[in-house]
Parts: sequence; structure tokens; C-alpha cells
Amino acid sequence: MVSSGPMDDPADVAARRIAAAYAALPEVEAVALGGSRATGSSGPDSDVDLYVYAGAPVPLAARAAIASGPRAEVGNLSFEPGDEWIDAATGVHVDAMFRDPRWAEDEIDRVLVRHEARLGYTTAVWQNVRSCRPLFDRRGWLAALRARAAAPYPEPLRRAIVAKNRPLLATSLSSYLHQIERAAARGDAVAASHRAAAFLASFFDVLFAVNRAPHPGEKRLLALAAALCPLRPPALDDEVRALLLAAGSADPAAAAHASRLAASLDEILRTEGLLAAPGEDPHRA
Repeated sequence: MVSSGPMDDPADVAARRIAAAYAALPEVEAVALGGSRATGSSGPDSDVDLYVYAGAPVPLAARAAIASGPRAEVGNLSFEPGDEWIDAATGVHVDAMFRDPRWAEDEIDRVLVRHEARLGYTTAVWQNVRSCRPLFDRRGWLAALRARAAAPYPEPLRRAIVAKNRPLLATSLSSYLHQIERAAARGDAVAASHRAAAFLASFFDVLFAVNRAPHPGEKRLLALAAALCPLRPPALDDEVRALLLAAGSADPAAAAHASRLAASLDEILRTEGLLAAPGEDPHRA
């Protein structure tokens, strides 16, 4: 079935019309609206993110017939397989991503059953499934997946994310902090910015995990951390902004900001019993 939604929002009208077109394709199992338009945090320039779950590849010709509008790009493979275009009727930017249902099921198993962490964004797909708005669900597969995704945050996953990401913040020989220091010392602003971005990816992965909040994705992280993370460094906004500014000019101060962020996060980890106190056996944490 194709779901209904607000009747006066051009973006929602476009999303439902496009979902109905995908629903007519036999390969398509479900279509979901994701991103800020699904969570209610969209702005006037937000695009329409559609996730098309198909049990077999959707032919490019069929995709091109749906992605008809100015500047249509069909068959993108840079990120997830997808198509992008400007909807001719509404002028809305549409980004349709194609997913194998088995892949989505495995992503949920990865975090909820196997508790496997990644470097940054460990739980972003989980959150995407939890927060999406179903527009079409042929046999109830998406409803069942979303019911599974509504599970509480597993404690073993929380600890696995900390164990994988926290050493790379500041303590290991190859930590992002040390890499930022070296990049700044040689005046390499590109490398310093690149490592600062990697530092923040792992930092926020740990921060959301500590707060048992699935990762909300790459946008509006400071605002979402304020909303979702009662446990967070007190100077989070200022330190993150200062880190990015300093890294962009290869300023040695970038390392100091990264170091303070890592130290503040460690204090939270110790309070939560996720990190041993200095001098204690780390296996006790």
C-alpha cells in the first residue's frame, strides 16, 4: 500500500507521487521517506530522500522514466546506488537510493545481534530505518524491519563502539590527535582538516553511543547532540567549532581543542563505567 501524508506540502506531494511510481515496479518491496523530511527537521531547501528497497535490481530504463526532470542523474554509484533529479512539477531536489532488503536486514543484525562497531556512524543505518516514514510497503516487510529496529540500545554494542573508536581519538600511536599535531607542524591544512573530520566522526559515534542514541547521520550534529545527549562535554559547541577553524589553517591550536574534547569525553566514559580510571586495570572498565 502507498501511505498518505500532508496534502499541501509540495515536497510531500512529490514524495508520494514518486513512491507510487516505484510501487508499480515488481522488483520494489518498499519505499521510505528519510532524512530531515521524515524526522520533521527539514528546512525550505531540504531535498526529498527516498529509500527504495528492491529484491532485484531495478532496470535503469525504469528508473530513468521516474527520474524525469531537469538535471536528472540516473545510475549514480558514488555512494549508495541511486538517482538524483529536480522534480519538474515542484522544483524539489529528489535523491532516491536503492537498497537490497537483505542488506538492510544484515545492517540491523550487525548492530542489534552481532554488536559490530565501525569507525564513525556505526548506528546510522539503524537510525535511518527507525526514523524513516514508510510510503509503500508491498507485503509488510518494512513494517517488520522497523519493529525490529525499535529495540533498545544494546549494552554490548555501546561498549564495542567505545572500544573501537575511543583509542583513535587521542591515545594510540596512530590516533587522530597525533595526526592533527603532525599535520599542523608541517603546515598541512588539508591533512589537518581531514584528520579533524575523522576525529569528529569517531568522537560523535562514541558520544551518541554513550547516550544510547542511534547515530542521527552527518548533518546538524551539534544541534542533535544537544537534543539527544544529556551526557556531553560542557564546551562541546565551542571546542568543535574552534577545532575545525584551527585545522583549516593548520593552526597548532587544533590539537589542543581535539585533546580537550577527548579528555572531556573520557570523563563521561569513566562516569559511565566504560573506561578505567588512570592507573586502574583497563579490563575492569
